[in-house]
Amino acid sequence: MASWLGGLGSGLGQSLGQVGGSLSSLTGQISSFTKDILLEGTEEVGDAPTEHQVSSSRLREIESTHATQRLENERLKKVCSDLEEKHEAAELQIKQLSIEYRNQLQQREVEISHLKARQNALQEQLQKLQTAAQSAQLGAGVLPPTTTSASFVPVVRHHSSGFQGDDMDFGDVIWSQQEINRLSNEVSRLESEVDHWMLIAQSSRVQGTNNADQSEICKLQNIIKELKQNLSQDIDEHQHELSVLQDAHRQKLAEISRRHREELSEYEERIEELENQLQQGGAGIEITDHSKISNLQKNIQILQTEKLEDTQNMKKLEDKVKNLNEKLSSVENENKILLNERELVKVENSQITQEYERLKSEFIKLQNYVAEQETLLKEQGKKLPLMTSSEEEVVRLQQALLDAEKEIMRLNTLNQEELQKKLASLQHKNEDITSASIEDTNLELNQLRQELERKENELKESITERATLTAELEELDKQNQETMQHMFTLKEQLSKQHTEADSTINQLKLDIAFERRKVSEVEAEKMEMSKELETQKSKMNHCTFALNDLHMSNQQLQHNIKDLQEQLKKYQDCNLNNKKEIAELKQNLKQKEEELSVSQNELTKIINQEPNSNSQDLSLKEREAEIAKLNKDISENKQLNQNLEKSVSDLKMENGKLLAVCEELKQQLHEAFAEKNKVSLEKDTMLEALKMEKGQLETELSQTEKRLLEQAQKYEQTIEDLSNARNMNTNALQLEHERLVKCNQERDFEIAELKRNIEQMEADHEETKEMLTTSLGGQKQLTELIKEKEVFVEKFKNRALELQQELEEYVKDSKKHEILRQNLEEKDKSLAAMKEENNHLKEEIERLKDQQSRSPPVAEPKTLDIITELEAEITQLHVIKNNLEEEIKLHKKTIEDQSQNTVQLQQSLQEHKREIDESKFQYEQMNITHEKLFLEKDEEIKSLQKTIEQIKTQLHNERHVFQTDSSDLFQETKAQTLNGENGNEKHDLSKSEIERLVKGIKEREKEIKLLNEKNVVLTQQIDHLSKDQVGKLTQIIQEKDFEIQALHASISSSSYRQDVLYLQQQLQAYAMEREQVLAVLSEKTRENSQLKTEYHKIMDMVAAKETALMKLQEENQKLSNRFESSSQDMFRETIQNLSRIIREKDIEIDALSQKCQTLLTVLQTSNIGTDSGSGGVNNNQFEELLQERDKLKQQVKKMEEWKQQVMTTVQNMQHESAHLQEELHKLQAQISVDSDSSSKLQMDYNGLIQSYEQNEKKMKSFSQELAQVQHHIGQLHNTKDLLLGKLDMVTPPLLMASSVSQASDIPSSTPPEIVSDASKLLQQELEQLKKILQEKDVTIRILKENNQRLSDSMAATSELERKGQKDTDPEMKQIKGKCDVFQKSLREKDLLIKSKSDQLLSVSENLSNKENENELLKQAVTNLKERNLILEMDICKLKEENEKIVAKCREKETEFRALQETNMQFSMMLKEREFESHSIKEKALAFEKLLKEKEQGKMGELNHLLNEVKSMQEKAVSFQQERDQVMLALKQKQMESSALQNEVQHLRDKEQRLNQELERLRNHLLEMEDSYTQEALAAEDRETKLRKKVMVLEEKLVSSSTAVENASHQASLQVESLQEQLNLVSRQRDETVLQLTMSQDQVKQYALSLANLQMVLEQFQQEEKAMYSAELEKHQKQTAEWKKKAEKLEGRVESLQESLEEANAALDAASRLTEQLDLKEEQIEDLRKQGEIKQEMLEDAQNKLMNLINSTEGKVDKVLMRNLFIGHFHTPKNKRHEVLRLMGSILGIKKEELDQLLSEDQKGVTRWMTGWLGGGGAGSKSVPSTPIRPTNQSVFNSSFSELFVKFLETESRPNLPLPTLSVHDMKPLGAAGICNPSSTRSSSHTETAGSGTSRRPDANPFLAPRSAAVPLITPTSLGAGGSGHLLMKSLSDALPTFTPLPVLPDASAGAVLKDLLKQ
Repeated sequence: MASWLGGLGSGLGQSLGQVGGSLSSLTGQISSFTKDILLEGTEEVGDAPTEHQVSSSRLREIESTHATQRLENERLKKVCSDLEEKHEAAELQIKQLSIEYRNQLQQREVEISHLKARQNALQEQLQKLQTAAQSAQLGAGVLPPTTTSASFVPVVRHHSSGFQGDDMDFGDVIWSQQEINRLSNEVSRLESEVDHWMLIAQSSRVQGTNNADQSEICKLQNIIKELKQNLSQDIDEHQHELSVLQDAHRQKLAEISRRHREELSEYEERIEELENQLQQGGAGIEITDHSKISNLQKNIQILQTEKLEDTQNMKKLEDKVKNLNEKLSSVENENKILLNERELVKVENSQITQEYERLKSEFIKLQNYVAEQETLLKEQGKKLPLMTSSEEEVVRLQQALLDAEKEIMRLNTLNQEELQKKLASLQHKNEDITSASIEDTNLELNQLRQELERKENELKESITERATLTAELEELDKQNQETMQHMFTLKEQLSKQHTEADSTINQLKLDIAFERRKVSEVEAEKMEMSKELETQKSKMNHCTFALNDLHMSNQQLQHNIKDLQEQLKKYQDCNLNNKKEIAELKQNLKQKEEELSVSQNELTKIINQEPNSNSQDLSLKEREAEIAKLNKDISENKQLNQNLEKSVSDLKMENGKLLAVCEELKQQLHEAFAEKNKVSLEKDTMLEALKMEKGQLETELSQTEKRLLEQAQKYEQTIEDLSNARNMNTNALQLEHERLVKCNQERDFEIAELKRNIEQMEADHEETKEMLTTSLGGQKQLTELIKEKEVFVEKFKNRALELQQELEEYVKDSKKHEILRQNLEEKDKSLAAMKEENNHLKEEIERLKDQQSRSPPVAEPKTLDIITELEAEITQLHVIKNNLEEEIKLHKKTIEDQSQNTVQLQQSLQEHKREIDESKFQYEQMNITHEKLFLEKDEEIKSLQKTIEQIKTQLHNERHVFQTDSSDLFQETKAQTLNGENGNEKHDLSKSEIERLVKGIKEREKEIKLLNEKNVVLTQQIDHLSKDQVGKLTQIIQEKDFEIQALHASISSSSYRQDVLYLQQQLQAYAMEREQVLAVLSEKTRENSQLKTEYHKIMDMVAAKETALMKLQEENQKLSNRFESSSQDMFRETIQNLSRIIREKDIEIDALSQKCQTLLTVLQTSNIGTDSGSGGVNNNQFEELLQERDKLKQQVKKMEEWKQQVMTTVQNMQHESAHLQEELHKLQAQISVDSDSSSKLQMDYNGLIQSYEQNEKKMKSFSQELAQVQHHIGQLHNTKDLLLGKLDMVTPPLLMASSVSQASDIPSSTPPEIVSDASKLLQQELEQLKKILQEKDVTIRILKENNQRLSDSMAATSELERKGQKDTDPEMKQIKGKCDVFQKSLREKDLLIKSKSDQLLSVSENLSNKENENELLKQAVTNLKERNLILEMDICKLKEENEKIVAKCREKETEFRALQETNMQFSMMLKEREFESHSIKEKALAFEKLLKEKEQGKMGELNHLLNEVKSMQEKAVSFQQERDQVMLALKQKQMESSALQNEVQHLRDKEQRLNQELERLRNHLLEMEDSYTQEALAAEDRETKLRKKVMVLEEKLVSSSTAVENASHQASLQVESLQEQLNLVSRQRDETVLQLTMSQDQVKQYALSLANLQMVLEQFQQEEKAMYSAELEKHQKQTAEWKKKAEKLEGRVESLQESLEEANAALDAASRLTEQLDLKEEQIEDLRKQGEIKQEMLEDAQNKLMNLINSTEGKVDKVLMRNLFIGHFHTPKNKRHEVLRLMGSILGIKKEELDQLLSEDQKGVTRWMTGWLGGGGAGSKSVPSTPIRPTNQSVFNSSFSELFVKFLETESRPNLPLPTLSVHDMKPLGAAGICNPSSTRSSSHTETAGSGTSRRPDANPFLAPRSAAVPLITPTSLGAGGSGHLLMKSLSDALPTFTPLPVLPDASAGAVLKDLLKQ
């Protein structure tokens, strides 16, 4: 986590550095812009009154903006705090996840170690069991019980040795290796974190941000400490877990060994008891037993036979019920709509269910009876304590009875044989068994007989009930037959009721949904019927598929019928045409007959007209000639007739061909008009049908109203019947309901189609077809969807049931695991107590052994002791219970206390809120403190006067030292500094406190939750404990009672020692079993807890992801909202930046005011005098350190605020860049689309120009005017965009830089004098305020000008638009009158192209602006990308770590599973071995019996019985296997038979449906064939009639051939002329058709072009209107906003004018104060002169003192010389020259003389004693503490020199005088090392000052580290001349020793000496 945070910090540092670089380029541009604006503002305003007014208005505006910015600041701080909390929460989540993963790994390792230990234990247990079984086989009967106890010793030894070897197990090696790997990973992670923090420290040193280093170092140290603590805790926890696991392993091994011993002891006890009972049992009780046993066997056989009969009857009844169900299903399938008589079936079903429940209750009673018999047998066994062998036989009998009863229920045939064999074996056994007490057995037999009689009565009752059931079933069969008949009648009724049922179908659907819910509930109740329901559902699916197939086939048949109908209509049309042709032929025949008659008449007339010539010969000749001619004519006519017949036949052929062609044409026409005919026919039929239906509906409405009431009742009954029937059989009902629903849906669709046909008529016929097709497709889709949904519903139901079952199982498991977990802790506690009890019992048993060996009768008191101990244990348990109850009460009290604490915390939160409000109020009051500064200046002047007076008093009282307490001064100064602190600090402190409190509250809430959970768990535990403990205590008491009785019996018996051993082993076995159970429980609880934790983790992860998604969505929405108001945001950002600059100026003013206050405090402290002791100096130093700490705090806060601002700006830039990129992409896409459209338009335009150049000339004037208007609009847009861009580009980083530079310059420009300092500071503040006001004035003026320009431009645009509209309206009207549609389209296209070009230009300009902005944003984006890459790398690393952890978890899980599988295998092996051991034990018992019977002479019978037992067991196993196989086969066959029955029913239904459809189709075909045959017969009759007529006509044609020739000749001529005319007409027609098509195409093209042009026109008009309306709305909104802003600004101007007047008054007061200050400054100068005079006086006095000291210089102190002389001899020989040099320097011997005297090469001895003895003049009072240089190395290493240095240090420490303030020391900044000529200071003082300046000339107090030791008094403050206070000096002088210089350890003392000697 720390490495991740480190990476984040480094990435932030890099990105901030790069952002700073990009921002610096921005600030360079913005600074020039602001300078220009400021210069413009200064040029514009020149007069003083106008400046006054502007400044007042600006002040008001600034105040308002200041208030708004303050509110925004608070909001941003809140947001930052929220984000910090989120960040901390995220870090905590990540930490928790990592901890949980580690915990999981540890848990898995622990589980693996547990499983391995358990595996080893199981293997050892197996080995022990094998050895035990072998020992039991070999020497069970031969060896005495002592040998068995001895045989246990080697096993225990082996086990112990095995455990010692298992200490270094393979699992432990793996675990240790994993822990080593984990620790190495942690070490590498910590090393990477250390490297990361080292890099951060180096980078922070390079950058110079040394201020926040210490806080970061402190944080890191705290983190390191916490990590170390966590590591130590983890290690301790690991060690504790290891120890616990080892203890558990050892305990398990001990338990297994103990259990094995106890089992062996129990078996030995049983063997001995059997021997004793066989010896004690007599032989006289065999006969009674035989008789009783035979009676019992007879009763058992009777019961078994009765039970077999009952089971057979039950099976028969079940078969009958199945048959009835099948019959019912068939009846329901056939009678689909059974509605009225389902109540009877429901009643019958309820009766059947009641009878079934009765049978169940009887069966349960029988089982209870059997259980009672078994309990009675057990009581018999308890009543016979002496005959344990008979008890065992009775138990075996009971087991045999139970097995017999169970097997009777399952299989009848097999059970009979098994029971017979078992009864035979029981008879053989009972013959051998001899019972002791005859009276007890008689009583038991009587009880058994009574029970048997009861059972017989119950069986009789059950037989009678079965008889009644059979009668009822017969009644049901009859009722079913009746229902079958009734169903046939109902079918007819339901077919009629279909039309009426449309209205009630919706209700039925709702009822069906309700019934489905009921069905689901019934299914939940009847889980046994689920399998049958599934099979029926599969049938349902098959039926639905079949239904769909049938529907498809119906649709196909309908289509076929429609085709046949169409063909019929065609044939009818053909018949009509034939009729028409026949009629035409008849007309032609009539015409020809008429012509023949006319020709005959003419002939007769000619014959009659001929004159009766005398010359009859001639007439005869002529007649003969005529006759010959006529004969020729007739022959010719015959030939002509033949030719005509041929031609007629040819014509007929041609007519046939033509008819075929006509038929084809007619078919085409019919195909064309078929739809119309169909529509017309359908309309007619529909109209008729509707008329009929109207009449019927009017008549039926009255009937239906009556019927509906009856039907409602009927349908309610039917719904009830349906629900009942659904309960019985859902399959058939679902089929029926689905069919009904489908039929009704089809009816609805048909009605809808008919209504649509009526409404839409001919035009909507195609639409109706499409609607039909879509509706059919929708039906198919709906059916498919219904099928799929039903399948899905079934799947989901099954899944839901499974999930519910799983949920219940999980809930049960979780409850069990919780109970087990609670019991675990109790049992762990009880284990220790049990162990102690076992140890006590062992010790007591040993004591009992010893006492018995000594004196057997003394054993009774020990049993009493055991009883008393048990009672004591019970009392201890009661005490534990009471303690637990007290603990619960305590927990409740703690919960109440915590709730009270939460209430108190809430109250404290409210108090903190109040404090925050108070701090805000104080922050507002801090603005008033600036006015108080003037009053404080007066106080400074007064304090200066006081200092001058004090200097006067000092001259008189030089040598008097005043000791004054400086604590009061310190308190006063502290109060002043606290009052002078900035309000922001308080606010920040309160905020941090609130955050701490919030964190504390969250932690408290978490603790409360945890405690609540613990309380719930404890209450549950206590409840379980209270229940479980009572039961356990009772069980323990009973066991202890039994043990006490056994002990009494054993004490009385001879085998006492053996009983004691057995008791020991039993106790051990119980303890072992309990411990094993506890271990298993603990493992299960751990597994459950792990699963729960994993589940909770997954849920937490999901919740966190969801919250993150929600946050991201909210942020996206916020960003989108921000982007919409981006222009306003840029304007706001400029205002925010300006307000930020003002805020920073305010912070600087606060800092300067604090500086002034510190100066005042220093002046007040320096008023007391220089001789006020050393305590004052220390306090002053402390105060100054505090002040510097406060300054550094403020600077740190400023830097943090700046960082936050930079972060927010970077984030904003990110979001804006993303949005701008999206906009760029959109604009580019639009430009591409526009370019494509423009290219297309240009192509169209070129084509139109060629055709319509003349129209262009007319349109040029109008287009030029429009272009000018649009150009004006474009220019206005460009100006607006430029103005907005300029406003957006105004950003304040330059001002920030200038403010920083000013902040750095201000402390370096303090004047030398305090009064001038204060005045200049005030003047600077006033100038800065004026500058800010001027800047604000300039910005406000610019904004006003922009407003005016925008309003002017809006007005101009609106006027231009209006003018343009007014001008264009008449012109457009004229042009519309003159020009056609084509001219309009041309003009609009010209306008379009020009507007598009203007838009392209504006878009290109916008693009250029956006690209410039994007270039700036791209830099920020690159920085952010780098940061993202760093974060992605970290995320990848984390992901890899997570994947590694997951892989490890998977490996652990696989290991765990493998171990679980091995564990299961071992447990199975154990069970098998235990079964083998049981069998071996039984064999051993049998062998023991054989041995004993050998002694009694009954060897053969026992062998026989054993063989029979073995054979019976083997047969039982084989029979069980066979029974299982038979059951499986039966189930499979039942499933197969049910599936086959379902298929058979399905096929039968299909066959029935298909047969019905076939019959219907056959009937339809027969009807169609009948109609066709009738029509064919009629056609044949017509043909015969026509043929007859044709024959007659042919005869007539022969007579009229001549007329036909003439007519044919004329007709041929007419035909030719008509053909020519036809050809001409056809040509003309073709030409006209072509012309028509051409004209139509042209018309269509013109219409299309017109429509397109109109569309384009309308679109352009709409676009222009939309553009203009949008722009007008925008401008109106903007004007409204500007008006509102102007009104607000006017209000602000008024308020600012009022504040200006107040400020003017304050300025007047300030001018007066400045005059007073000037006067005061003159006074101060006078006082300075006086001070100089006094100082000269002081120097004279000092000179006199120097003379006195020089006069006393020659005198030497005897004591000193004595000490030096003695020290010379005490020093070593190497160092004695130093002592001689000291002595020489004291005596005044020169260096050269000393060098000559001492002939060695030594470094010069300085005159250090001169300063000590008064050689330094004024320096005797205070020794300078100059900084130590590392280059100075001392030669003095002796003890003498060190002692002397210590002496000097102790002498020089307490005598530091307080500094006095002189006027000369107030130097201006810049005069660093140059002393004032007027100051007459000592040489040493000037030297040190110069050295200080030379070292650190550019020292800055704001950049100084906190650890720098700042000497607040200059080290050369000598006497009263030098004041030397830090704050009175320049910064460069005052801070010479900020960085601690490294000092060599050897040269520490000597260097100090050297410096002293040099001075």
